[in-house]
Amino acid sequence: MLNLRDFIADVERLQPDRVVHVDRPVDPADFEVTAVLQQLEDAGRFPMTVFHRPRNLKGEISEFPLVTNVFAERERCAIALGLPVSDAKFPLSLEYGRRELERIAPTLITRDEAPVKEVVKIGDDADLREFPIVRHHHMDPAPYIDMTPIMKDPDSGAYNAAYLRMMYKEPRKLGLHMSPRHNWQITRKYEERGLDTPVAIVVGAHPAFYLGTLNVAPFGDDDYEVIGAVAGESLRLVPSETWGEEFLVPADAEIVIEGIIPANVREVEGPFGEFPGTYGPQRLRWIIEVTAITHRKDAVYQDVFVGHPDDQVQGGLPKEARIYNRIKGVVPSVTSVHLPLSGVCRLHVNIAIDKKVDGESKQAAFIALGEVDMIKHVFVVDGDVDPFDDRQMFWAIATRVQADQDVDTIKNVKGNTLDPSQTDPIMTTKMIVDATKPVQRPFADRILVPDEAKARVPIAEYVRETGEPVAEFEEA
Repeated sequence: MLNLRDFIADVERLQPDRVVHVDRPVDPADFEVTAVLQQLEDAGRFPMTVFHRPRNLKGEISEFPLVTNVFAERERCAIALGLPVSDAKFPLSLEYGRRELERIAPTLITRDEAPVKEVVKIGDDADLREFPIVRHHHMDPAPYIDMTPIMKDPDSGAYNAAYLRMMYKEPRKLGLHMSPRHNWQITRKYEERGLDTPVAIVVGAHPAFYLGTLNVAPFGDDDYEVIGAVAGESLRLVPSETWGEEFLVPADAEIVIEGIIPANVREVEGPFGEFPGTYGPQRLRWIIEVTAITHRKDAVYQDVFVGHPDDQVQGGLPKEARIYNRIKGVVPSVTSVHLPLSGVCRLHVNIAIDKKVDGESKQAAFIALGEVDMIKHVFVVDGDVDPFDDRQMFWAIATRVQADQDVDTIKNVKGNTLDPSQTDPIMTTKMIVDATKPVQRPFADRILVPDEAKARVPIAEYVRETGEPVAEFEEA
C-alpha cells in the first residue's frame, strides 16, 4: 500500500540531490524549521527536507521525525503519481486530469490490519504537544497544522478532504479556518441541526493522497473514491476510534487526529501566512476539540511550508488539468495550461493555443476565469511560447501586445479574500492579456535557428566544459 516512507525512499533513489537531512535538534515552534527552508529557498534550492530531531511542543526531542517541502518541485509530484520525472510539466497535469475523472472505491479493513492503529490514544491521553508542530512565519500567533481535515456530508454520506489551517490552542484544542467551500458547507449543515461536526485530520500520508485531496470534483462526490483514482489504487479505510464504522479514516496514514467541531462556537484565529505570501487576517473562527489520536509506531510528522512552492505547486497542479479539459471542448487548438509560481499558482494562468481564428484566445481566457474563481489574470500565448517559462511569457507580452487592443479588464467579479490587492472584501477586477499573433493580418516572424542545423552540430561534440581536457582535432 502507498505510504509516506516508501515515497521518501523513492525520492532518495531517483533524486538523491533533492533530499536534505537535518540531524541537529531544531525547534519548529520557534521558526527553526522554516528558517532552514527559507535559507535553502534563498539559495534557489527546494529539496524535500527531513528533520530527524525536531522538538515537540513540550520542548522535548520528538519521537516523530518531521518531513516537509515534499511538493516544492513538480518532479516530486510526478514521482508521487508514478510518472517519470520527464513528465513533470504538462503531461503531469493531463494525467492528473484523466485520473480525476475516474473513481476507485475504497476498501474497508480491520483495526488489526491498519498501520495507523498501531498506537491509539483516547481522551486526555491524546496530547497535541507530543508533535513537532511548526510555527511558520513571524506574525503567526502559534504553531499551525496545515494539513487535510476530512468531514462527512450528513445527507449523502460522501467524505470531503481539503487543506485547512488549524492553529494550536491547547493540548486538545485547535482553531480552524474555513472558506465557504465544501467543508464549510458540511459544517453548516451540522450546525443548522444543532449538531457537532465529526472531523479527522490526516497528518502524514503518501503525497498521492494529498494530491488527490486537491481535486476539484463537485460537492457530493466522495473524495475517498477520487483520492483512490488519483493515487491509482483503492484507498484503505478503517473505522475511527470516536465514531466507529460511522466515520472511516485512512488506514495507511502516519497520524490521524480525530475530533469534533462544536456547533456555533467561535474563537479568535490567525493571522496566518497564506498561499499568496501574505497574511490572512485574524477573525472569529471554528474550533476543533480533539477526541482521539492514532498513529504508526514509527510515524513521520508531515508539514507543508505554506506560502512557498511546497504549498503553491500542489495547489496549482489539479487546476491546470481542469482548465485545459474545459477549454479543449470549445477551443480544440489549446496545447497547454500552466498556473505559474510567479502567480502563486492561483492568481495567474498561462494558456498556450495554436490559434486558428481570431477571438479564440479570449474565448479560452473567459473559460479559465469561469472555471477557477481564484484566477485574476489570464495570459494567452501562441503555441511557440512555453507557458512554463516566465521569460518566454514576458517576451510574448513585450512583442505581441498592444495594451489598447489586447488587454481587457472585467470589473466587479468575485475574487479571493486572501488577495491582498483587493479593496473590496469580495469583489475584484480581472484581466485578460491576449499575447497571440493575429490570424487575419501579417505579423513579424520569430527568429529561429534551424532544427536541422542543431541536429547536425550536436552540442556535446562541439563544446568543451571548463576543466575538461582539450580534445585532439581530427581532420575533416
